[in-house]
Amino acid sequence: MKSIYLLSGAAFAAMLSAAPASAAELRFACYQDGVECDAWSEAFKDFEAANSGTTVVVDVVPYKSIVEGLPLQLASGEGPDLARVTDLGGLAKYMLDVTPYVSDAAKIEEQYGRTLAWTRVNSPDDKGIYAIMDQQTATGPFINTTLFEQAGVAIPAKGATYEDWAKAAKEVAEKTQTPYAVAMDRTGHRYAGPAISYGAKYFDAEGNPITVDDGFRAWSEQFVAWNNDGTVAKDVWAGAGGATYQDAAKEFTNGSLVMYISGSWQIGRFGRDIGDAFDWQAVPAPCGPGGCTGIPGGAAIAAFKHTKAPEEVGKLLEFISREDVQAKVLAKTKNIPANQALQVKGIEYENATDAEKAALTTFASALADFSPVAFQFQGYKNNRAIMNATVTRITQAIVGESTLDEALERIDTDVKEAVAAAK
Repeated sequence: MKSIYLLSGAAFAAMLSAAPASAAELRFACYQDGVECDAWSEAFKDFEAANSGTTVVVDVVPYKSIVEGLPLQLASGEGPDLARVTDLGGLAKYMLDVTPYVSDAAKIEEQYGRTLAWTRVNSPDDKGIYAIMDQQTATGPFINTTLFEQAGVAIPAKGATYEDWAKAAKEVAEKTQTPYAVAMDRTGHRYAGPAISYGAKYFDAEGNPITVDDGFRAWSEQFVAWNNDGTVAKDVWAGAGGATYQDAAKEFTNGSLVMYISGSWQIGRFGRDIGDAFDWQAVPAPCGPGGCTGIPGGAAIAAFKHTKAPEEVGKLLEFISREDVQAKVLAKTKNIPANQALQVKGIEYENATDAEKAALTTFASALADFSPVAFQFQGYKNNRAIMNATVTRITQAIVGESTLDEALERIDTDVKEAVAAAK
């Protein structure tokens, strides 16, 4: 029977530096927002039963280790055979094309073609199968409905602006003496949705990054101002340095936050951790002068070139891609499917509350209306450079280490340097 190991960041690094797995043992580095790793561990029992001699060891690691530690290990030619990742374009150069090892590549293409494209960044004619999405996501806000009711404040309708939402959330916080009105995850991924809504283009006609334009500046001015006047929880962005990721899920689940800009991956966690403490819901993305969009994304299980067992890894990815397997796992994890057949059929989520079901519907339906720029941003192979520069420099403006003008100039410089280095 396989084991699930919960690893610290240091232990994860040590695991990645260890000797490569044998052909019979595949190491899978997995992070989870809820029970994703647990669900896959259970599913892999069926894979092992059908593939005698092959075992899958699931190493549960912090998301920070996936974002910060895994790229360094892969760059040195080390690491697990597979990992659950979100930086698909950035890590694509380390991924293994398993097409030679799957029995029905056309079926995988049919079901996952839209998201397979996010890893096909190494050449214009790239048709490889490198990773299978196990979670389609959409960014957007959650609100504490109970606090709105207690405050007697009307919930803004679809089409309301960021200013409308900020004003309403701040009024709710003041009337209910709630510590925080609005918070947004400390990541350039979450930042991009409002920025595009404010008119940020991110790319020129040739697809080259143009990070800072009038729309990006307008959102940045608003976000920094809200951090400094107390509308947005300043500790989330000012509480960490560099490009370190930080969320505000704990503040939302303990009832100290009115509005939380995060994404659909939080649904299962909120259903579990909030319980019946208060009512909550997902709401459509607020609007700006450039529209009303979040950012698509998700997590995928990726195979890596350095594996000593490419055939077994290919078989495992094909197993992961199967409609029946995805349906069982997603039913437990309460995630939106990337599998196009399941998007049509829907998922019978296990023990899902009404709030969870409604939130899943809200996010799933929102994807169709997201800006084309949002999809372009998610599929850009150097988007991590944009996201990291955004977080680092905007935080410096928030805490007063630089002016906003200086921060924007540095974002532009950082991205240009990173893109040049990547070439």
